[in-house]
Amino acid sequence: MRDMIPTQQSERREQTNEISLLLERAREARELIIDMAAAATGCHIGGSLSAIDLLIGAYAKYGQDPDTAIILSKGHAAAALYAALHVNGIVQDNPAESYGQEGSLFTGHPNHKLPGIPFATGSLGHGIPYAAGWALAQKMKQTNGLGIVIGGDGELQEGLCWETAQIVQAQAVRNFIYIIDCNGGQNDGYVHDISPIRNLRQRFEAFGFVVREIDGHHFEQILAAIEPDSERPVAVLANTIKGKGVAAIEGNPEAHYVKISEKLAYRWKVSLA
Repeated sequence: MRDMIPTQQSERREQTNEISLLLERAREARELIIDMAAAATGCHIGGSLSAIDLLIGAYAKYGQDPDTAIILSKGHAAAALYAALHVNGIVQDNPAESYGQEGSLFTGHPNHKLPGIPFATGSLGHGIPYAAGWALAQKMKQTNGLGIVIGGDGELQEGLCWETAQIVQAQAVRNFIYIIDCNGGQNDGYVHDISPIRNLRQRFEAFGFVVREIDGHHFEQILAAIEPDSERPVAVLANTIKGKGVAAIEGNPEAHYVKISEKLAYRWKVSLA
């Protein structure tokens, strides 16, 4: 028993160091997103800041696996995707330096010409079947690859999300992980005011998913939740805050898309929570 204690302590230290690294990357990524909001075109900052921790966790864990695809279905949060790829070392160029500019690869929706982006997305709902198709292909090839998709709670108003859930269940696609960024907001208001989807856990369970509900800004919970299940596909209900980290816009659906000044960007970066 005494021999096990140093090993356990070492494992705890390694986990603590990993979480500290991810927290550093998250802050750096939030600064990049703010800088992209100060670009000539502005960006979808609210949903980018709510999803960034989920993306950083997914790429940190699976970004080097060629058999696993990580797909951002809520493609308007491309600023978060580019920031996550950059801080995880998958994309070398700083996306904030050319975001939205003519000729730049850092376009307003995910650009599949960049490493780490297997599919271009933007039309809401379409990233979910992309990830499911990838997962099914890996199952047929008998690899250990996963199809991981990050979508939004507003996006669940698209019927294609539920059609895909049906196919995933029918074809027993167990290597599929669907992460929902539940920030409560969408383009023109709050989800609960526009088209609320009640009993979300029960809905996914009815489609045969294992459902894990987490704090979408807590890295230990994120890393634990994005593990596949041996028997069923996984749905992760990640409770997040739109605009997370910038107190001036947290929880405000009006921060869905903004263009800010460089002076304001500096103030927001200095005050990041």
